[in-house]
Amino acid sequence: MIDLPVIPANQVQRKPDWLRVKLPVGKEYAHVRSLVDTHKLHTICESGNCPNMGECWGAGTATFMILGNICTRSCSFCAVATGRPLAVDMDEPERVATSVKLMQVKHCVITSVDRDDLKDGGSIIWAETINAIRRESPDTTLETLLPDFKGNWENLARVLAVRPEVVSHNLETVRRLTREVRIQAKYDRSLDCLRQISAAGLRTKSGIMLGLGEQEEDVLEAMQDLYDAGVHILTLGQYLQPTRNHHPVIDWVTPDQFKYYKEVGLQMGFKYVESGPLVRSSYHAEKHLFDL
Repeated sequence: MIDLPVIPANQVQRKPDWLRVKLPVGKEYAHVRSLVDTHKLHTICESGNCPNMGECWGAGTATFMILGNICTRSCSFCAVATGRPLAVDMDEPERVATSVKLMQVKHCVITSVDRDDLKDGGSIIWAETINAIRRESPDTTLETLLPDFKGNWENLARVLAVRPEVVSHNLETVRRLTREVRIQAKYDRSLDCLRQISAAGLRTKSGIMLGLGEQEEDVLEAMQDLYDAGVHILTLGQYLQPTRNHHPVIDWVTPDQFKYYKEVGLQMGFKYVESGPLVRSSYHAEKHLFDL
């Protein structure tokens, strides 16, 4: 284990005004909220307190996490528990597919913990979940936010073979901060993962959190690396510290700076750049279904 930076007990992080979130409202949101409560469905939107939950649910988008809620990695930014995961639940694909059908999800985002304990890295459950959703909800489009499978590209290929509409793997931070922020991950391995996805002819997506201590030149370098790796869709958002034991917020990035990064990204050639303080990986995911 490494020593993580901890905010002193007497230091209170005051969020800037631009991070205020409106309460979710609207007919579509209310409908989905009712279904989730009635059938006791689980989404990462809800458990992760996503600031965009109302907007996404209103647009027919929801995100589900598979392969349990215990991760084999201990990234300093992530609130998911680290430890020895439970055995794989082979019924999970059908349960997720049932939830997607009940919620009438138009665009479904699937993510997972890292399962470095498994020989297949969880890729069999990944593929079966995608296939199960397509059987139950053939009109639902899919985005998969994948782990790096520790560089085992045969496991990655198993998921790519079922052809999700969008395939995402997050770089999360800049090269200079990767060892500090993503302890068991590797910057270049993530880029290799994205190259594999793009080479398979799939819509390729990645995201970076800002406010971890990066400089502008670090961000521009990472953006160029992602574009060169074949990424089509880029998301940039403000990092928010889950607990005092996680990596602290070093900077509050202004909306104008996010706007600048979006302009630069579009000039680089990305097809979509979602850049703003409240942007998360699946933000506006339903809009990223362009022709390759």
